[in-house]
Amino acid sequence: MESSKKYKLCSCFYLFLFFFLTSVAADPQTESLLSLKSHLTDNSNSLKDWFIITPGVSDKALACCSWSGVRCNQASTSVVSLDLSSKNLAGDLPGNEFLVFTDLLELNISDNSFSGEFPAEIFFNLTNLRSLDISRNNFSGPFPDGNGNGSSLKNLIFLDALSNSFSGPLPIHLSQLENLKVLNLAGSYFTGSIPSQYGSFKSLEFLHLGGNLLSGHIPQELGNLTTLTHMEIGYNSYQGVIPWQIGYLSELKYLDIAGANLSGFIPKHFSNLTKLESLFLFKNHLSKEIPWELGQITSLVNLDLSDNHLSGTIPESFAGFKNLRLLNLMYNEMSGTLPEVIAQLPSLDTLFIWNNYFSGSLPKSLGMNSKLRWVDVSTNSFQGEIPQGICSRGVLYKLMLFSNNFTGTLPQSLSNCSTLVRIRLEDNSFSGVIPFSFSQLPDISYIDLSRNRLTGGIPLDISKATKLDYFNISNNPELGGKLPPHIWSAPRLQNFSASSCSISGRLPEFASCKSITVIELSNNNISGMLSPTVSTCGSLQKIDLAGNSITGGIPERLAKLPHLTGLDLSHNNLSGSIPSDKVFQSMGKHAYEGNKNLCGVPLKSCSAYSSRKLVSVAVACLVSILLILAATLALYYIRQRSQGQWKMVSFAGLPHFTADDVLRSFGSPEPTESVPASVSKAVLPTGITVIVRKIELLDKKKSVVLNVLTQMGNARHVNLVRLLGFCYNNHLVYVLYDNNLHTETLAEKMRTKKKDWATKKKIINGVAKGLCFLHHECYPAIPHGDVRSTNILFDDDKMEPCLGEFGFKYMQHLNKGLVSSTANTDQMNVIRAEQQKDIYNFGQLILEVLTNGKLMNAGGLIQNKPKDVLLREVYTESEVSSSDFKQGEVKRVVEVALLCIRSNQSGRPCMEDALKFLSEADNRFK
Repeated sequence: MESSKKYKLCSCFYLFLFFFLTSVAADPQTESLLSLKSHLTDNSNSLKDWFIITPGVSDKALACCSWSGVRCNQASTSVVSLDLSSKNLAGDLPGNEFLVFTDLLELNISDNSFSGEFPAEIFFNLTNLRSLDISRNNFSGPFPDGNGNGSSLKNLIFLDALSNSFSGPLPIHLSQLENLKVLNLAGSYFTGSIPSQYGSFKSLEFLHLGGNLLSGHIPQELGNLTTLTHMEIGYNSYQGVIPWQIGYLSELKYLDIAGANLSGFIPKHFSNLTKLESLFLFKNHLSKEIPWELGQITSLVNLDLSDNHLSGTIPESFAGFKNLRLLNLMYNEMSGTLPEVIAQLPSLDTLFIWNNYFSGSLPKSLGMNSKLRWVDVSTNSFQGEIPQGICSRGVLYKLMLFSNNFTGTLPQSLSNCSTLVRIRLEDNSFSGVIPFSFSQLPDISYIDLSRNRLTGGIPLDISKATKLDYFNISNNPELGGKLPPHIWSAPRLQNFSASSCSISGRLPEFASCKSITVIELSNNNISGMLSPTVSTCGSLQKIDLAGNSITGGIPERLAKLPHLTGLDLSHNNLSGSIPSDKVFQSMGKHAYEGNKNLCGVPLKSCSAYSSRKLVSVAVACLVSILLILAATLALYYIRQRSQGQWKMVSFAGLPHFTADDVLRSFGSPEPTESVPASVSKAVLPTGITVIVRKIELLDKKKSVVLNVLTQMGNARHVNLVRLLGFCYNNHLVYVLYDNNLHTETLAEKMRTKKKDWATKKKIINGVAKGLCFLHHECYPAIPHGDVRSTNILFDDDKMEPCLGEFGFKYMQHLNKGLVSSTANTDQMNVIRAEQQKDIYNFGQLILEVLTNGKLMNAGGLIQNKPKDVLLREVYTESEVSSSDFKQGEVKRVVEVALLCIRSNQSGRPCMEDALKFLSEADNRFK
């Protein structure tokens, strides 16, 4: 009887629990969020707490109010804020799930991987919405059309759609939102012109339309936005001039119309922008003089007018810029002197006027009235001496004066300028001794004093420069002196160049020289022998000792240097035979000629080597082969026993497939049989064709490889081939790439398609943008590792290049254990080394494109070709005539290529600078 009562009691309890759970789950807003969760891909399990919790929930309170990202009103009866930002969510967003949130005030889904079209239901039914942030996703297609319903979001104050993949024109209906204060539609591939209706916003304070594909004229109606404080509309390709009506924006503090293809001149009406703090008009085609009236904007902090065609002098009215910190006029056609008023500006810390036609002397008070940090006046016609007080305020860290006509001695005050990091004074007429005391320059990393008239030798304490990585004193024919005894032990020194300096004495011993990569000492009076200890310089890539008096033989141990690619020992007094290692033979005859007692390949033959030595070499090779074969068989056996279960990781753009779906698409359930090649194609269940790359995991490196692949998959850019996902077990990884668009490589295009200059320029710029994104916008940086024409793909119709195979070389380094997966310094060194190779290969690629494939891998050879001969060849191959104005553009691109293939890495630009220099007017890298 008692057990029967207990049974009835339990039954009643479970029945009550069932009805209670049903009532909780029945509220529409909770159900909609649960349904939304079911539609999304949540690889990071960010919504793990989105389930119904029964204890403590009242009849009226919503079950979802306690969930992460969800905020309800005070009574917990309605959702007022939904924040799903940065949760690694993906998939198409179902708009109907948002219809029940009638009280929603804030919606933030930024920094995820949502794709497909942005649902119009969100935009036109959440009538109480005040803030909408959908930035940093992958929404595509047109922005929701208002159809006259723009007023349905009459309460909207904040709208951010930055960095998506929208197409079509800018949405006109947004101009009806009278309360809108922030509108950010930047970087989202919108096309067409800026609607004139965008001048009718009533409350707008922030407008960002930069980095789209906008064209047409900038509407003068934008001058009606009298509440605007921030406007960014640059990095598009407009036609025409800057509307003078923008001068009506009296509240404006920030104006950026850079990189916008604008012509004409700077409007005098800008003098009315009395609250303006930042003005960026660089990288346009603006001409004529800087208007005197511009000096009336006394609030200016940043002024950048660089990379235009401005002429005339710097206005004396700039004396009113009491708040100015940045003045950038580089890459223009300006002339005259640097006015004394510039030296008097109390807040100036950055002065860029390089690559103009300025002359005269620098103001003597330059650096005495403000905390100058960065001065660059290079590539002008300045003369006279360096101002004594240029570092008097003690914060100068970059001083660039090269390619001018400066004379006199280097001021002793520079040696006391302890903040200096970079000094470039080359290509002038400086004389006297080098005054630097390196113990007083703790942060100096780059010094170039080449092509001057300096004397007195190299400072003996150079090894105390603990951060110095580049030192060039070449072509100072009266410098004299001897090489400092511990020069190679400077801890970070990579490039040491002192050719043609009348240096005498012996080569210092190569001790603790692991950092040095380039040694250039040609055409001096150096004597003695080349010590075998040079083989301890494990990073050495080039050593040039030509034109000296070095005796003895060539050390065989030089062949042990793993990175040695350049060797020049010509015109010395060397004797004996050239070692038979292929490293020496690959250097060519020019590396050894002028040594009359030297013989062997590639010079005249010497007596044959003993048969005993040949036999020992053969035996050693045979043993090595057998050991490698045994190790390979053992490794294969181990891997075959540890394949494990398959798992799938998907990125934006790939439907939610399982690993089994992908493996079946290969044609066989056994992956090692289905994809025998390292790269092949597969058709997924929906009919999508993808490129499949097979990677064999080595030595328990799975987690390291998967981390890098995940970073590669999240790297999305218009100039990168998309990585869609990957499936893996303990032994293999199959990486899936988008194959929908990319049907032709650059190498094929150069053989079959048009070869006009406009097409080549677009290809080169696209490749540069892709590499710049990998190097500078990914963290940690992703080195491409294999930049060449066969790894650059296109679609059928457009000429937009996409980089394939990026990141794989670095990932394979980790996979093979060549880089420590735990040593951050080791990883960063490898990344930097691979980035340098990318830059070098990019320079080679430019030459290949410009010559229609005739100059392939020409980096090492092109340095000896006269520049005018190279330019004539490029002009012919690019269909540019001698009278064509495009010759200037072609020349600039060639100069960028020559910068990238410089033998010394420190002289190469980073990809960010290379991209910038592609549109600039000189071949000088800062």
